[in-house]
Amino acid sequence: MHRAVSLPVDRSEHGPQLGSEQLGRAEQRAVDRAVGRSVGRSVAQRELSAVAPPRKHDDDGTADRLFAYRSEGDLGGVGMPVEGMALGRLGSDGKVRTEGRVVPVGELVPAPPVPRPGKIVCVGLNYAEHAAEGGRAASDRPLIFAKFANAVVADGEPVVRPAGTTALDLEAELGVVIGRAGRHIAAADAYRHVLGYVVVNDITARNWQGSPPALGPGEHGDGQWLRAKGSDTFLPMGPVLAFKTAIPDPHRLRIRSWRIPGAGPAAGTPVLMQDANTADMIHRIPELIEFISATISLEPGDVISTGTPAGVGVFRTPPVFLEPGDRVRVEIEGIGSVENPIVADD
Repeated sequence: MHRAVSLPVDRSEHGPQLGSEQLGRAEQRAVDRAVGRSVGRSVAQRELSAVAPPRKHDDDGTADRLFAYRSEGDLGGVGMPVEGMALGRLGSDGKVRTEGRVVPVGELVPAPPVPRPGKIVCVGLNYAEHAAEGGRAASDRPLIFAKFANAVVADGEPVVRPAGTTALDLEAELGVVIGRAGRHIAAADAYRHVLGYVVVNDITARNWQGSPPALGPGEHGDGQWLRAKGSDTFLPMGPVLAFKTAIPDPHRLRIRSWRIPGAGPAAGTPVLMQDANTADMIHRIPELIEFISATISLEPGDVISTGTPAGVGVFRTPPVFLEPGDRVRVEIEGIGSVENPIVADD
């Protein structure tokens, strides 16, 4: 049986490690019928382990990335570990090392490395070209909103299109995983609180969001974004957690997304939707952490989803939305990818 890889700890600076006595037991929720998984009950958080990868693995090239996978009976995950998953060290050879075993990635069932974020703070209109494609000027401060842990699904698990929307859209985003708690964090100190990075897809129901191209005659949006952004399965997360040591500059990464139609003449052929660089971010990670933490305490295992670049479906002519039977893929240079099928709500 695979055992979860413990993140390293430095008690002198970062406080105690998250201990097994704090972990929640698994429980079922309604969306498990669609995605076939269990999640842990929310529990109180303490400090995560130190952000540096373990030195003992430096010589084999597997120190900078973890791969999350399903492993019944184990406890794994960052911040809010759950039963049924584990974390192994991912090598450049595409194999995962854990407890003396070397397993090809293709033989493992992916899991989200942060299965139960305490908070998911998202940033809207944070890429200059994305703001422009929607006819918006660059904002003078971050536009933030929230998702909940119910939105997180793993690579390969279905995204459920709820009844009441036919305007489901993709948003490729870089997720920042918090590793050290803080409030009133100065931008200059922001990276001390970052554990690493994940690939996420900010799935959005555009008609509920109120985007004009997605609205029919007489229709209107919700007036806020919670249902449009926070519905079950609306945050696919890739299985790779790249420590910040693996990504020297998170603002120089190519970020792309594809829609893979499930029907029609192009069925099965990936259609490139977004192809940009994180250099186009308006408000960069240190500024985001300073702004958010001024009023919202950041805790270990929280995720900041930093915004999406231009190319989303709603602003195309005509608009392009995700349909049941399609697949959607997001990829970020140096980290990895997440790909999910779209299914109708039953």
